Amino acid sequence: MSRPPQEWNRRRFLRTAGAATLALVAGGVYVREIEPRWIQFVRRPLPIPRCPRELHGWRLAHLSDLHVGPSVDPDYQISVLRHVATLAPELVVFTGDFITRFGPLSRSLGTLPRILEHFPHGRFGTFAVLGNHDYGQGWSHVEIAAQVVAHARNAGIHVLRNDHTTVRGLTFVGIDDLWAPRCQPQIALRGLTPDTSAIALAHNPDTCDLPVWSNFRGWILSGHTHGGQVRPPFLPPPLLPIKNRRYASGEVDLHDGRRLYVSRGIGNLLRVRFNVRPEVTVFTLQQA
Repeated sequence: MSRPPQEWNRRRFLRTAGAATLALVAGGVYVREIEPRWIQFVRRPLPIPRCPRELHGWRLAHLSDLHVGPSVDPDYQISVLRHVATLAPELVVFTGDFITRFGPLSRSLGTLPRILEHFPHGRFGTFAVLGNHDYGQGWSHVEIAAQVVAHARNAGIHVLRNDHTTVRGLTFVGIDDLWAPRCQPQIALRGLTPDTSAIALAHNPDTCDLPVWSNFRGWILSGHTHGGQVRPPFLPPPLLPIKNRRYASGEVDLHDGRRLYVSRGIGNLLRVRFNVRPEVTVFTLQQA
């Protein structure tokens, strides 16, 4: 005896609804629990004009946006940092946002030293700049930034605040965050010439569009965007905290002797990522 058409339609509807529910649940688990912790190690060359010959082949690990705080699992952060340390890079740079301003800042600042105990160090230098979150609410609290800097320096990280330093003929320029009260790139870049072999660290890639770079030729490494955290297939990220939307992630040729690389970062603000995996970039230095 065959079932009436209504019964077949009902069963088909229930199967379809059940499959859709499972897909939604699986998608929610993926974007919240899997991709935010699915770190990608991007390996690529870093051709530097006038790079000192003895630095050819050196590895530079670029980390960004730890966002120590309630939205990022500290065990995940520690595992990433430990893995970078096993690579024994010659140089390590961090481009800002040690902490997040969301949630109790006392919690973020209290957790930061435990995370930084595992921060990898370059054999010849470990450098960092601050991000907007390192200044707390409104990106304006210099006293919070001072605590972040103190924790970083206690962990052996050289925080460059509108300053530069040179390692074996390669100059590292550190510019304070664009949105914060102490962004002074003209001071950081003072004394450089177009012949200086240099890498600049600036948390917010919009810093590249300030009219201060006439004597700089080289790479600018940034973070801040997280790649948008969510990127629909075949479309740009809908939400980016920058003015110049060319600077979402990856390499950008600025067509004036400068090249920009924007890391997608290790952490996140909201614990959601889709089609934008977190990133650590391992560059190999070479002559341009």
